[in-house]
Amino acid sequence: MDVHVALLRGINLGGKNRLPMKDLTAMFTEAGCGSVTTYIQSGNVIFEASPALARGIPSLIAKRIAERFGLRVPVMTRTGDELRKIVRGNPFLKAGADADKLHLAFLADVPAAAGVKALDPKRSPSDEFAVRGREIYLHCPNGFARTKLTNAYFDSKLGTTSTVRNWRTVGKLLELTAGSPA
Repeated sequence: MDVHVALLRGINLGGKNRLPMKDLTAMFTEAGCGSVTTYIQSGNVIFEASPALARGIPSLIAKRIAERFGLRVPVMTRTGDELRKIVRGNPFLKAGADADKLHLAFLADVPAAAGVKALDPKRSPSDEFAVRGREIYLHCPNGFARTKLTNAYFDSKLGTTSTVRNWRTVGKLLELTAGSPA
């Protein structure tokens, strides 16, 4: 059994898409996952599962949420090892950026090279992004609330689905998977 993180998009934000964490935890447990815990109310689940089970979790959990709550909630997963590599690979942190200005977009799929090439690096002046595999590292010096580098922008240009977490949350998720960036 490997440790995994599930990242759900758009739940419990501003009173919308209400999904109690106890119900979410139960869905993962009923699916056969072990050691299920959640972190904050915005859809972060740490769980243990075999690789075969983990591959099916995004579609299974999304289906169960739709059936039970009538919500369309994209679910993305990463292993603890993948998360450790993702944290180590942040180009903005390596360049000395303030961690409080960093975010990470997790993508459901690896985007096509043509889609990545079509992204506009000047879309949101002073903000920067770097696409690496199934992640987009974001540096937003004026705050994430002011950026034009949104889920909708990346999803439409890359033909996939994204969910964003601030860097502090990414670090906490790594810690909860018993990982260490060192």
